[in-house]
Amino acid sequence: MSVVGLLKKSAIVILLASVSVAGLTACAGKGPKEHLVYEERPVELLYQTGMQKLDEKSWSDAVTYFEEVQRQHPYSEWSRRAIVMTIYANYQADKYAEATTAADQFIKLYPGSELTPYAYYMKAICAFEQIVDVGRDQGYTDSAKALLTDVVRRYPDSEYAKDARIKLDMVQDQLAGKEMDVGRWYLNDNQPLAAIGRFKTVASDYQTTSHTPEALYRLVEANEMMGLHDEATRDAAVLGYNYPGDRWYSAAYKLLKEKGATPAVAPDPKGKKGPEAPDLKKKKSWLSFWKFN
Repeated sequence: MSVVGLLKKSAIVILLASVSVAGLTACAGKGPKEHLVYEERPVELLYQTGMQKLDEKSWSDAVTYFEEVQRQHPYSEWSRRAIVMTIYANYQADKYAEATTAADQFIKLYPGSELTPYAYYMKAICAFEQIVDVGRDQGYTDSAKALLTDVVRRYPDSEYAKDARIKLDMVQDQLAGKEMDVGRWYLNDNQPLAAIGRFKTVASDYQTTSHTPEALYRLVEANEMMGLHDEATRDAAVLGYNYPGDRWYSAAYKLLKEKGATPAVAPDPKGKKGPEAPDLKKKKSWLSFWKFN
């Protein structure tokens, strides 16, 4: 049976054979990590102890037991399941590098498994959750975009792809925000030509994001700084046509009036406004259902 689900750190239901663990909350396990002395023991006991540690939210201890399953019973069905749980436990502990390594291990060992889509998805999620504010390097944003796109390409009809598309929209908004941040800096540094390049990128490559109305307004502003009144009026017209009720069009209309221009259309308070920016802080609020045969 295929794996279905959207990820949620604050709640997860895991169905595994006759074992069920519900209501795991997202907080890192406290206390020293357990160190196991090597001793041959029933695989069921090791695995069940790992699941118990998950239930206790002792993520690092859970990883210890699942890794012991892999060491003592490699290439078994129990080991396959243990790798998946290792991905999850490391993710819950915010150990994204370790979770990604476990996901890569699973993909390499079991490329045709029904759980392989989950491994690809978790790699993308680990990058996604390390996205930082637009004022910093967006390396993880670029990685998240590539990995989420890969999930959609490989499994277009899956629930993972459905969630990946939602997160891709958020990633696009983040990348557009970075362009806007740089563009504003150029504008404040009296470099309108360099700023125009950034704002045009947002208006053309990220036109469905929440930043498009401001990008068009900033184009009006930058063109006016350079004395390019026709270009400024054109960009204002595009802004007014697409977002007549947006605050950025009201600002553009006011600016052009101050410059002696006569915009064709006055702002419409009941007209279309730009989209709201997605909240990246909500990125962990996904529910996941795992089921193993």
